[in-house]
Amino acid sequence: MMVRKTIQRCTLYMSYIGMILLIPMMLLTSGEVVGRAVWSKPIPGSIELSSYLLASFILLGLAYTQQVKGHVRVTMFVSRLPKKWGLVLDVITSLLSLFIIAVMAWQGWTVGMEERTVSDMLRIPQFPFRLLVAVGGAFLFLELFLELMDTLKKFER
Repeated sequence: MMVRKTIQRCTLYMSYIGMILLIPMMLLTSGEVVGRAVWSKPIPGSIELSSYLLASFILLGLAYTQQVKGHVRVTMFVSRLPKKWGLVLDVITSLLSLFIIAVMAWQGWTVGMEERTVSDMLRIPQFPFRLLVAVGGAFLFLELFLELMDTLKKFER
């Protein structure tokens, strides 16, 4: 139980960081629009910086979205099956998801550790954003694993 609470707390804090990153992205985009419309002067590197902030926002929020069951789920077919069959499909889906996310996190780590390039305009190193794929993937993996454990407990009932 303590491990679950620690994972969920870390996931929540990561989502807070992602939410905080949304503020500069919003201000940068607004400044870009006003700068282009009023003075015909774009902010140099704003598109590049916005893309990094957006990627960070998404990757830091993936696990929290899973935690609060916010991802899209189609139950039209599963709701018509017996409860046990629905649970079996949930287990299969969770195992496939765990596999895909594990590969994503592993490759995020591998690519992130090898990355030496910088962005074109602002010369921002790209490795922290590549490593963010591994961090976001690892926490999404943990949240999926917790959900799998909950599903397996339902078989006992």
